[in-house]
Amino acid sequence: MTDRPADEEKKIIIDEDWKAQVEAEKEEAHRQTEGEDQAEPSGSEPQPEMPSGPLPPPTLDFVVSSFAMQAMVSLGMMANPLTQKSEVQLDQAKHFIDTIAMLQEKTEGNRTPEESAMFDNILHELRMSFVAVGQQGGPAAS
Repeated sequence: MTDRPADEEKKIIIDEDWKAQVEAEKEEAHRQTEGEDQAEPSGSEPQPEMPSGPLPPPTLDFVVSSFAMQAMVSLGMMANPLTQKSEVQLDQAKHFIDTIAMLQEKTEGNRTPEESAMFDNILHELRMSFVAVGQQGGPAAS
């Protein structure tokens, strides 16, 4: 046991400068961690930045447009945003076109005339491009 009297407790002296130093070290470590997360992994291609700002409202137009863009990338009409290369992948294009057609069928009777016209136009353009790419064996002309 100790030879100290009972009324003499162990006192902890907290140095305010020490607290500030620890906080500064924590912040620096946090900044370094964020910097590592944002840094590119070695040997990989740069990743595109996600746009910041408000997201568009969740509408049927937005969903259909998203699938249409993916179909256009698969048809080689647009460069793939990840690889920056135009590649033709007819099986993927067919899948996206069929998905849009399924949405058209499932939403029948619940669309505005504008939404119905959008479906008709997008599906017509994508199907014509699909046929043209299939016949050419390359990207469709815009």
